[in-house]
Amino acid sequence: MTESTALRTVGILGTGSYAPPQVVTNDDLAQRIETSDEWIVSRTGIRARRIADADVATSDLALEAARRALDDAGLTAADIDLIVVASCTPDFPGSFPSTATVLQHRLEAYQAAAFDVGAVCAGFSYALHITAQMVRSGAYRRVLVVGAETLSRIVNWDDRNTAVLFGDGAGAVVIGPIEGDGGYLGGILGANGAGGPLLNVPAGGSRTPLTADCVRGGADKIFQNGKEVYKFAVQTMGEAAIQALESVGLTPDAIDCFIPHQANIRIITKAAERMNLPFEKVFTNLDKYGNTSAASIPLALDEAVKQGRIKTGDLVVLVGFGAGLTWGANVVRWSKQS
Repeated sequence: MTESTALRTVGILGTGSYAPPQVVTNDDLAQRIETSDEWIVSRTGIRARRIADADVATSDLALEAARRALDDAGLTAADIDLIVVASCTPDFPGSFPSTATVLQHRLEAYQAAAFDVGAVCAGFSYALHITAQMVRSGAYRRVLVVGAETLSRIVNWDDRNTAVLFGDGAGAVVIGPIEGDGGYLGGILGANGAGGPLLNVPAGGSRTPLTADCVRGGADKIFQNGKEVYKFAVQTMGEAAIQALESVGLTPDAIDCFIPHQANIRIITKAAERMNLPFEKVFTNLDKYGNTSAASIPLALDEAVKQGRIKTGDLVVLVGFGAGLTWGANVVRWSKQS
């Protein structure tokens, strides 16, 4: 096999994240809706979330995270030949145009192709798995993968069942070919479209175009059947991680750092129990940021790296699940030098 056709070894070259400065605590929410810090923490593990200012869009958060990931990788926008943004809160309806193209322009990465991925909270896992195959095949060399959300735009702040859960933020990684072993080992993706009605924004698309009545009724905001989504997540998260590990010939006892979608501490705890994984190997930051959908995994990954929780040679497993219903898991042998 010649160098031009050989499959490349793919690794994460840099990480970055950004969260808007405004912090909304549980006590702040309790001034608006019937809830309390104790009620929220006991059911979710969330203590605060970040909320973007009214003039800040998803691409603004993505831009900051992307710049930090590029700096961490020692690269510039000119080194990137593909940009993929995972988001369910794009700058424009229907990603028309895509947030990735907005980001491409603002980064001045004019030589890069760009597109969005829509798998909601599993979006980053989807984007990372897809782009890793593209780099491995030689189709692209260096890819910027971003998860970014302004969920505060689609939250019904008068609904205590959902208002307490979500926040805004962004995380990014740069992936590319690396020397030696390790890097992105593999992963799995899945979906069950029958569960779509359990977690969605009912109005605003071609199925139910947005009208004044829809807005008055809150149909343009997040709806969640919390009980059923919880059951799905508990069943799926640990199993997806196990399947991803099996796909590369490994088992959960090999994990050094487990980074799940930051949705609910009880779901994360159940996933760790399913894998017989000591909780000290699990990284969480949902207490500070809440559920940031596609941003949650890359934001947590960047913080774990910066805090020294991940070292060269460590086995890192990422797992996302979300609306659709969708899920994905990624297995990485950390190869980036500190």
